[in-house]
Amino acid sequence: MRLAPLSRAAVVAASTLLALTSATSAQAASPTGPLPPANPYAGPLGTASMHGDTASSDATPLPGPAAGTLSSHRTALQSACPTVLVGADGYPVALCTTIFGRTPTVHLLDPATGDSLAELALTKGSLLGGVYAYLDHQDRLVAVDGNRDLLRVAHRRTASGGWELYVASRLSLAGAVPDGDAVTGVAPDWDGRVWFATGKGVVGTADDRTGTVRSLALPAGEQVANSISTVPAGTAVSTTHATYLLTAASDGTPRISWRKTYERGPGRKPGQLSWGTGSTPTFFGPGSGTEYLTVVDNAAPTVNLLVYRVNDGSLVCSVPVLRAGGSGSENSPVAVGNSVFIASTYGYPYPQLPEGAGESVPASGAFAGGLSRVDVRADGTGCDLKWDNRVRSAAVPRLSTADGKLRTVLREPVIPGTTSTSALDPYHYAEIDPQTGAVTRTKWLGSGFVFDTLQMVGSIAPGEVVLQGTTTGVLRITAG
Repeated sequence: MRLAPLSRAAVVAASTLLALTSATSAQAASPTGPLPPANPYAGPLGTASMHGDTASSDATPLPGPAAGTLSSHRTALQSACPTVLVGADGYPVALCTTIFGRTPTVHLLDPATGDSLAELALTKGSLLGGVYAYLDHQDRLVAVDGNRDLLRVAHRRTASGGWELYVASRLSLAGAVPDGDAVTGVAPDWDGRVWFATGKGVVGTADDRTGTVRSLALPAGEQVANSISTVPAGTAVSTTHATYLLTAASDGTPRISWRKTYERGPGRKPGQLSWGTGSTPTFFGPGSGTEYLTVVDNAAPTVNLLVYRVNDGSLVCSVPVLRAGGSGSENSPVAVGNSVFIASTYGYPYPQLPEGAGESVPASGAFAGGLSRVDVRADGTGCDLKWDNRVRSAAVPRLSTADGKLRTVLREPVIPGTTSTSALDPYHYAEIDPQTGAVTRTKWLGSGFVFDTLQMVGSIAPGEVVLQGTTTGVLRITAG
């Protein structure tokens, strides 16, 4: 039996009652500032990567659905779809993992309906091998398959007028990626090389124009469980022990510019996928959009937002966050200008963990939710917590600089006011005022496992469309 949807008023009221904003929230200005520079070897700013751009800002210059009523449509793909990107041609490309067989599969989606126009299965690898990818400047999906091959997957019309996906180029990384290891994250630099990082701590560059592959092993025992980020100053990688800024020698060999350890706590927290930071490192700043780099540590009981200066790795601030709800995050921070937003995943019931994730400490935890905003002071002397609440975000939020809204999906409990989760939980698309943290508009999406957004990122596509991956496909949310 499908549960009746909660009313918009009930959802907003519940979220408002849970909000525990700080005394300075009224003075927190709306976030302003430049987006990071567009990478010449990546697709459009805001839709080129899982986190919007190669700096992983999770911000976009595109506006979301306009005011008024909202509608949603689900494209059932029998796959979890964490990565939904949109190229310059306007066609969404989704990298999904099938429910049965866990096979990474690329889908080309109809921009008008969200339906699948073509699909291409890739060789199966690690769990995270079907997660992180990006679109290049020719609208090709760049990913590494289970054979440790760097692929560029393109799409084209067929003679019959349909569509097909095909592998346009292939470069083996087997010489740099050892047997039993797998690539976790990929991103292009400003010279056209593809940077990659593996689960067991190898970072490297690959130039598929020349076939050159160079690599560097990070200290033993350090693993990479999230994606990587690039800006003109270098490439950021966070391992289970430290955050790095790397550059490349003239032949492409990675070099460490700086390394900063962080508090990793006594173990993996419930609602996280590894023991360490859950962050893909995020570049941001009020000038170039890349002056700062931020991650969330794994300190217990309360995690901290760490902000570093990119030029030398010096620490700007360490601010306790997610104090009102569950203090732990598997999500990358969202950042623009001087403002950073962090969503809690503490206690989120992931149906599957990566191999070697280990037991959590503590063994279990409730999904209380939580969302925090931290601003770097204008003079760069430190940071301030602007607000902190218990919004139960079930996705990585996305910030639009065009309309000034944060967007996410809420996972509400079947029994209002509790922190329980179940297979019958309802899910709501939500818009949040970044100035106060208040939920301002919601739309019921559905109830149950098929609508679980599993802390995945939604993309804002051209035409004021939100494309949100779920455990079973992709939701298309529009006005009207």
